[in-house]
Formats: sequence, C-alpha cells, structure tokens
Amino acid sequence: MALFDSLGFSWDRGSIPRELPRASIERAAFRFARMLPEYVWDAGVLEGNPFTFPEVKTLLDGVTVGGRKLSDQEQILNLAQSSKYLLDLVRQQGFKLDKATFCALHAYVARNEALEWGHFRGEGAEARYTPDVALGERGRYTPPPTEPGAQQLNAIFSKGVAALQENVPNPFERATAFFLFGSVQQFFFDGNKRTSRFMMNGALMMQGIDAISIPAMRAAEFNSKMVEFYTTRDATQMMGFVLECHPEFSRIRELNPELSLVRDAPKISQYRFDDPLPQADHSPVPPRREPDMPASSQEPRSEAPKKRLSAEEIRRRAVQNWRKLYGPEAGAAGPENDQDKPDTPRRGRDADIDPSG
Repeated sequence: MALFDSLGFSWDRGSIPRELPRASIERAAFRFARMLPEYVWDAGVLEGNPFTFPEVKTLLDGVTVGGRKLSDQEQILNLAQSSKYLLDLVRQQGFKLDKATFCALHAYVARNEALEWGHFRGEGAEARYTPDVALGERGRYTPPPTEPGAQQLNAIFSKGVAALQENVPNPFERATAFFLFGSVQQFFFDGNKRTSRFMMNGALMMQGIDAISIPAMRAAEFNSKMVEFYTTRDATQMMGFVLECHPEFSRIRELNPELSLVRDAPKISQYRFDDPLPQADHSPVPPRREPDMPASSQEPRSEAPKKRLSAEEIRRRAVQNWRKLYGPEAGAAGPENDQDKPDTPRRGRDADIDPSG
C-alpha cells in the first residue's frame, strides 16, 4: 500500500477505533495544562531521568532541586518549555502537522542535548554522522543516512505527511501514525520520540481529543513495544498501547466494544468521587497473646498514665541509685568484685563524690 510505503511501516487499520471522546480545543488544551507536570515527569522517566514527581513540580515552580545533575535538570526544563510552547500553538490554533512545527518543537525538546537541534539531520554543520537506536539483545536499528542538505529526509517527510493527510481521516490513527513515523525515520540526531509525541498530542488536541501521556509506571512496557516495532515495522501493538494510555480509555472501550484492540486491552481501575464508600472493618482487635502462655491467662492490659515526678523525687531517686552502685555498701559484693573488671565504674570508697553531699 502506498500509505505504508511512504511511512516505512504498516498496521492493522481495521483495529483502530473510529469513535473517540471529543470536545472543544479549549477543553483539550485546558486538560493538557492541568496535567503538564505529570506529562513532563512521565516523559522524563521514559528518558531515564531520575527526577521524582515532587521534584519536577518544585522545578516547574521555579525552585531548584539540590543533588541533581544540571543535565537532568535541563532535560526537565526543556520538556516543560516544549509543553508550554505546544500549548500556546494549540490555544492559538496555530499548530500544524508540518516540518516547521516539528523542527520548532525539537528546538525546545533537544536544546543542549542533541548534537544539533531545530533542523533535520544534514541541514546543519554535521552532515555525515548517522545515529542508530540500541535495541538491546535485538541489536541496533539504523535509520536513513545523514546526507548534506538532508534531501532524502525531506523527501521522506513530505511524502509521509502527505500520505497521512490524504489517506488517514481518523484523527487518532493519523496522530499516532505520525508519532511512529518520526520515531522510525529519526529525522533528528536525538529527541525523535519525544518530539514526535508532542506532535501527536498537538494533532489530537486540535481535534478536541485529550493529549496522551505514557505513564512512568509503564516505561518498561513502552520500551519493549518500541523495540518490537523497530524490528517488525508493525505498528498495531504500539498503537494499541498508546490508546490504552488515553485518559478516557474506559469511555473509548464503551464506544468501540467490537474492536479486539479495545476489547482485549487490560482492565484499568477507575475511581470516582460519587462511588459508594467502601465498608471499613471497625471490629475490635483481639488482645495480643503472649508467647508460651495459655489463652486463659491473657488479660487485657490497660496502662495507666505515668505520674509526672517532681524535681525533689527525681533527685532522691538519683541519690538512691548512686549509693546502690557506688556507695560503701556496693564493695561488699563478695570475692568476685570489680577489681577484675577494668571497664566497670569504680565502687566503694574510691568512687565519685556522693551527689547527696
């Protein structure tokens, strides 16, 4: 098929849901703004960034986080700036699925991280180096080569985007296909998946569909399915995985009950404020049984509050304890005295001064 040849991969088009929850662009942008710290953290985790979610929120509030590498901090800030830039484009209805938007987002995403940023491989000073993608035990994936002027990459991009616009009217299918298109062709030296996911979410929000974040807890699953995608060039499972990460996937399941991609997806628990309260178990806890004692001897123990001692009583007890340990009567303990124990405090007449004196 011309569509698949243009993109460089294929998928089961019959498995893609046709009905998705949709609203206004303003609502989709509002929800993305609300989830921005979570989106930035999720994206950071996918890149192996060690920042925790509270640290990301702290950094986005303008407060630095101690003990973290500057490179990790800059990556988080780049993701935040990219998110805000995308949000502005969507709110102004200026987002487009084109090269200019793609490169502008990459300039934010990969600043000071990629070899070059803001343009395709070969369009800058570096015109020969071709990066590849490590696939673990599967080996490595090498994209189209870097060439001076990036003529081949530009042709691939133009042909692929035109094929999506002409042949894929379904907004979810088109958006996720672009994400995988950017990932497999590797138009930039680094930051391809991140930038392509921003493009995917921009395309979704422009159709009133909520943006999608890959949860940090599913990072391993995401990487595994991406490896499978790179080696097989079959995008069906990867599209299904992205669909499962949609914030309203339960609603998508209701709208498309006949599709196996939706029907066979794992159940995800959803909790609402108006759910009935769970019944808590307030039955009395049985008294703890002491070991090696019959049950009949176990009596509930109630501890009386401790009486606060006066200063005079504290001093009297201290004097009594001192005399017991160090007074003259302490030396008459028998032949096994403290002379053979150098670490024991001195007792008897050579002991320290009696505090009562």
